Amino acid sequence: MQPTDIKHPDYFHKVVDCQWACPAHTAVPEYIRLIAAGRYSDAYMVNWKSNVFPGILGRTCDRPCEPACRRGRVEEENQPKPEPVAICRLKRVTADYKDNEEIKKRVSIPRSKPNGRRIACIGAGPASLTVARDLAPLGYDVTVFDQDPRAGGMIWTQIPRFRLPMGVIDEEVGYILDLGVTFKQRKIDSMKALMSEGYDAIFVGSGAPRGRDLDVPGRQEGAANIRIGIDWLASVSFGHTSKIGKKVIVLGGGNTAMDCCRTSKRIGGEDVKVIVRSGFDEMKASPWEKEDAMHEGIPILNYLVPKSFVIRDKKLAGMTFEKVKAVYDDKGRRHLVPTGEPDRFFECDDVLIAVGQENAFPWIERDSGIEFDKHGLPKLNKQTFQSTVPNVLFGGDAAFGPKNIIWAVAHGH
Repeated sequence: MQPTDIKHPDYFHKVVDCQWACPAHTAVPEYIRLIAAGRYSDAYMVNWKSNVFPGILGRTCDRPCEPACRRGRVEEENQPKPEPVAICRLKRVTADYKDNEEIKKRVSIPRSKPNGRRIACIGAGPASLTVARDLAPLGYDVTVFDQDPRAGGMIWTQIPRFRLPMGVIDEEVGYILDLGVTFKQRKIDSMKALMSEGYDAIFVGSGAPRGRDLDVPGRQEGAANIRIGIDWLASVSFGHTSKIGKKVIVLGGGNTAMDCCRTSKRIGGEDVKVIVRSGFDEMKASPWEKEDAMHEGIPILNYLVPKSFVIRDKKLAGMTFEKVKAVYDDKGRRHLVPTGEPDRFFECDDVLIAVGQENAFPWIERDSGIEFDKHGLPKLNKQTFQSTVPNVLFGGDAAFGPKNIIWAVAHGH
């Protein structure tokens, strides 16, 4: 039997299930103890050091820590439905009850003497902002570029305000920019041009900005009333879109679809439904996101595959779907096969497509030295996140495809 090896910090993380499950390894038991003692500002700082955005994540995190929580196992025999500790909501408690003036002083980390190193971060989302938060106090000259007029990335362009108030975003993004980080509104349209500007390292945290479309009959003819989900959410966030038709179909089973349907309800949608090709349990949306949508009277219809957009009098009138069922082969792989039932038709005024997101790097020239795989993702060292150009690194959704905010933070670290 080998002696316990405590030289690597992973040992201490692994013995606390929730802390190990968190990609940023937030010390969950520590901040819960501090909350119990009424030390909300101290609890906030425990979160801030590791996950950077306690107020934001307390409202939006995917909560990988909660399925790992021991309470779910301890109470299996004591409750009909075992529940974990509400770790995510407690994170929000630290943000809501902290002493704001005290926190402003505590997050103002004194800067080290400038070390002469210049860092460029492309995209002002959670991954780039985490890089900036970590490096600026060490004396690095960090510049964050984004095409939008304010920092935050998808945090403010795609997450609805009813879930995440702008004041919370501005506060926590402001803590980072106030460390001496330079933010510039500039769309980077050439990696080679940026590489020629003398930066010692470039971090690409541009996210997965392209929503997948749906190529079925009627798509082009009904284009005026068919929108890509993430683009539509951004349009609502910017104030360009303020209303939608009364009958709305949202296609997709992820968190973006849940945001689309709930936002639709708030700007004019009366008969809003979510239609998904998979089963309810296989949907990628978090369980609480599905619960929130259903609580607002939004039905989720499963095992329906889009067949066509129906156009009448040159206008979108509805959609037809094929009913399918899940069949598993001897290797456990799922296949969706038609049930033979008649196609189903649903009327609608508008359709929001939220069937996934993709990376898009049209601004990275293929002769820049950065290599991509067959899926269009950069070839990276999985440990260092370095590309085939060693001083160009990727993180967040830009690195390995769409995930969530807490993973972007972990990549930034």
